[in-house]
Amino acid sequence: MRKLFVASLLLLAPVLAIAAGGHGVHLEDAGIDLADRESLQRGAKYFVNYCMGCHSMQYMRYNRMGEDLGIDEVSLRQNLILDGSKPGDLMNNAMRPEDGEKWFGTAVPDLTLVTRWRSPDWVFSYLKGFYRDEARPYGVNNLVFPEVGMPHVLAPLQGLQNPVFEEKQGPGGEAIKQVVGVEPGQSGSQSAEEYDLMVRDLTNFLTYAGEPMRLERQQLGIYVLLFLGLFFILAYALKKEYWKDVH
Repeated sequence: MRKLFVASLLLLAPVLAIAAGGHGVHLEDAGIDLADRESLQRGAKYFVNYCMGCHSMQYMRYNRMGEDLGIDEVSLRQNLILDGSKPGDLMNNAMRPEDGEKWFGTAVPDLTLVTRWRSPDWVFSYLKGFYRDEARPYGVNNLVFPEVGMPHVLAPLQGLQNPVFEEKQGPGGEAIKQVVGVEPGQSGSQSAEEYDLMVRDLTNFLTYAGEPMRLERQQLGIYVLLFLGLFFILAYALKKEYWKDVH
């Protein structure tokens, strides 16, 4: 049984590494802080303006987001609801699955649970990992998700990075060039520091959307542990009282 368990872990290791690390690429720390409401509010703005044209967030309602992030209904209607939806509606968009397959070669995924499916670090590194590749349909590729069909919608902000190649030995012994990193290329409207902050805010918001109750759950967990600790003390004292005559 033990040998079977070890063998299973060895077989699954490459799959788990790819899922967590993006094909072996080093993932940057996203620095998530769900208690930072200002960051979450900025992230919601970035998501609506840059992502929601294609991606939906079908498990989140506008008014729930507004209540959690401290956004009043007037601001919600004016700045974050851009398609005439009502505050109580789910955050869907008008793109149909067949449109995504036609334009990008695959259905566009919903992003409500993307940071739980991947990880915040994966999303953060992915949004920073686009580089120029004229062989791709939209002229870009990605370090974390090679051959991705998504265009670099944040290119006006980040600019276009150039790939850094390294020569490696192929399966047949031939020399092949492999992309191992990126370097600055065409500049965008934001500096590298400003773009990092913007992507961190966006990742922070997506992390919140994946589990809106996370902070409350963690706080409740502390209360439960304190209750169990107090109950243990009372139970132990009761046990000592019951058994004192026996011992």
